[in-house]
Amino acid sequence: MEMAVAAAAAVHALVERHQTVATAESLTGGLVAATIVEIPGVSAVFRGGLVVYATELKGTLAGVPAELLAERGPVDPDVAGKLAEGARERCGADWGVATTGVAGPDPQDGKPVGLVYVAVAGPTGTRVDELKLTGNRAAIRTESVTAVLQLLADVLRTTPARV
Repeated sequence: MEMAVAAAAAVHALVERHQTVATAESLTGGLVAATIVEIPGVSAVFRGGLVVYATELKGTLAGVPAELLAERGPVDPDVAGKLAEGARERCGADWGVATTGVAGPDPQDGKPVGLVYVAVAGPTGTRVDELKLTGNRAAIRTESVTAVLQLLADVLRTTPARV
C-alpha cells in the first residue's frame, strides 16, 4: 500500500468516527504529518504534530521519560509507544501516532539501518510494531510513513468508535 492510500484510509476512518489524530516523528521528520494533510477534509481530524529528531526533544516536547531514553536510546519500542502517547496527550487528540528508527545510511547506537518502530496510542491503549526495512534512506522513511498510517487505519477498523 502506498502512503497516500494509507493516509486516506486513516483520515476517512477518523472523519467517520469524529475523532482526531496527532503525530510525533523522529526518522520521518514530518513526513507523516505532511502525508496526512494531503487528504481533503483532514482539517476536521488532524490536530498537529511534533518533529522530535533530537533525542532530548523526545523527552522535553513529547514527554518520553528521560530515564527510558538514557537506558535504551531513541530507537526502542517503548520509546515509540511513549512518543505516540505524548503526541496524543500534548496535542489533545483522540489518537497519537509515532515513528522512530534508523533511516541510514549508517547504524545508530548499535541499531541497524532499517530498524523502525511505529506506534499508535488511543483510548484503548498503545500498539507498537517493529519493522525491519531495506532500501535507501528515502525508501525506509516512505515505508515507515505507510506502515504507521496503515497501523492507524487497522487499529481504527478493529476498535469500537466509542470506548
